[in-house]
Amino acid sequence: MDSGKQIIHMDQDAFFVSVEVRKDASLKGKPVIIGGTSDRGVVASCSYEARKFGIHSAMPSRMAKMLCPHATFIKGNMDEYSKASHEITAIIREKVPLFEKASIDEHYIDMTGMDRFHNCMQYAHELRQTIIKEMDLPISFGLSVNKTVAKMVTNECKPGGERNVKQQEVQPFLNPLSIRKIPGLGEKTFVKLSDMGIKKIITLSQIHPDQMNSLLGKSGLSLLQKAKGIDNSLVIPYTEQKSIGTQCTFHADSIDIDMINNLLVAQVMDIAYQLREKKKLCACVTVTIRYANFETETKQTTISYTSLDSVLIATVKDLFKKIYNRRMLLRLVGVSLSNLVTGFEQIDLYSESQEQYSLVQALDKIRRRFGQDAVTRASTMDIKL
Repeated sequence: MDSGKQIIHMDQDAFFVSVEVRKDASLKGKPVIIGGTSDRGVVASCSYEARKFGIHSAMPSRMAKMLCPHATFIKGNMDEYSKASHEITAIIREKVPLFEKASIDEHYIDMTGMDRFHNCMQYAHELRQTIIKEMDLPISFGLSVNKTVAKMVTNECKPGGERNVKQQEVQPFLNPLSIRKIPGLGEKTFVKLSDMGIKKIITLSQIHPDQMNSLLGKSGLSLLQKAKGIDNSLVIPYTEQKSIGTQCTFHADSIDIDMINNLLVAQVMDIAYQLREKKKLCACVTVTIRYANFETETKQTTISYTSLDSVLIATVKDLFKKIYNRRMLLRLVGVSLSNLVTGFEQIDLYSESQEQYSLVQALDKIRRRFGQDAVTRASTMDIKL
């Protein structure tokens, strides 16, 4: 039965690399690796030429150098990548009725109902051409009946492709693909199913729901639905104003800068943890202060997409230093993070060392088990949010 949905998934081709190629055309057609250039670094992104050597995001740089010693390694510039991402989003916002920014380099577009007025495939094609022309960056798209299938269609026609898979074509399209192609299927699940002889989607789609539930629980049932081309998730409207934040009103007005800075650190650690739990990254930081006379001031800045405590704390401290210049008693301070997108590891792995991320993940694991206040900095131990 036809779902009637018309969902477009648009994804930049090797986004970070493409931005670098736009600056330096000599890199085109060569194996290029973006990320940590030291042996302790990790790959954030790589060109399709580099992928032919088995290189992929999150791979240690040392291994990437072994696999492709003649590759060009570039540290990269997340400010430039973030700027390009915002510009692409602005183009899409002007052209479509409803879209979701899924990450720094991909968008879902819901054209359901618009097919009465437009040929959706033609519309998507023209939008893709507009982005290529205005941004000078390659992009691919898949059009289908839901988000999961549309994403898989895009992945199959990249790089530089576009394809429409209609309802009656969904299962024939999915059946011959490896189960590894299903979005959200992790390595452990892949190995477990492969060991059972379940390697193709056609095999997975024929397993009884009770057996999948017994094998993998609710995640197994969700996986089975995807194998059958079923996905009822909605395209969530994207808004730059979406934010997460916190503020604190003092019991007594204060001018104690050390105490206020410690409070800001505690606030950042609190909301950064919430950000990571929601699998989000932010690109805008705002600091708010209120003086004893109730005058309120705010200052914000745009940053590269991140959810790291260290980056956000440094940004907040810098904003506070710039905004607080009247030497008056304060009664309130607050921090908010906005311009949120769903964050993939390839974004996170760019800006800090692998050890830094391992530390953050370990601390978050402790928080989940023992509570959000289980881990904090010594300077903030007496601070209660």
